[in-house]
Amino acid sequence: MIRSMAIAFALFTPMLAMSLGQIGPFGGGANAVRLWAGRAPGAVADEPADIPTITPYLPSPEKATGAAIVVCPGGGYGFLADHEAIAPGKWLAERGVAAFVLKYRLAPRYHYPAMPRDVSRAIRVVRARAAEWKVDPKRIGIWGFSAGGHLASTGATHFDDGKPDAEDPIERVSSRPDCAILCYPVITMDSSFTHMGSRVNLLGDNPAPSLVERFSNEKQVTAKTPPTFIFHTADDGAVPLKNALEFAASCRKNNVPVELHVYEHGPHGVGLAQNDPILGTWTGHLEAWLKQHGFLK
Repeated sequence: MIRSMAIAFALFTPMLAMSLGQIGPFGGGANAVRLWAGRAPGAVADEPADIPTITPYLPSPEKATGAAIVVCPGGGYGFLADHEAIAPGKWLAERGVAAFVLKYRLAPRYHYPAMPRDVSRAIRVVRARAAEWKVDPKRIGIWGFSAGGHLASTGATHFDDGKPDAEDPIERVSSRPDCAILCYPVITMDSSFTHMGSRVNLLGDNPAPSLVERFSNEKQVTAKTPPTFIFHTADDGAVPLKNALEFAASCRKNNVPVELHVYEHGPHGVGLAQNDPILGTWTGHLEAWLKQHGFLK
């Protein structure tokens, strides 16, 4: 479903105000949970930049729906945008969904495969510890913004059922999310319509064609891809709308439930757009969709 709004607003965009390579203030929080007890696979050291974490934002018991969502902030794979981390985490918790904001590894210190490993592990950790956080292991979603949308779409298309004989019990559970929310997402690595900064930070300057193909996630959708909600603006100047359209088309082709909301005007990186009377309506559509799919009461 496509919805168009005809009023343009010039919003300040924190994501575009920072250059690639910078780390936003969001650092995981005091309650951050390490994804690996020891060093993460491929970690070059044990500094904060080397330690992927999830920070829980848990709902009050009377509001809890039992659902959970891992949130992937954007930042071109070079920083983490605060407004796409803390605000969504609180928004979900206020509506009864347990949120887990992912601090994943970043360029230039890291490239593939660190980031895909981190998002898969985050989903496994939440699922493996579902009883502890009082969530349903069959209702764990993924939500990503911009490059975080690429990471979320990677989680939704590059998953596995787990390894039953793994020594690490967390690796025994599935990394498949049960829904995906993609906000103005980078989807493709195709140079004709990707966000090149995200591509370079993820895959490097001269990636092998096989990697470009593999992480052009519009080509990786299957019937097992979870139901997906997509929000984008038609005149996004950083990540072309074609990214969202191609992923939605692939979902339709593979009979994956998909809902697409396209606003006619709006800059990149708006987050929840809570102060915009037009763009801010997108979260109402998301709330209705989450209810439809059993994530909200």
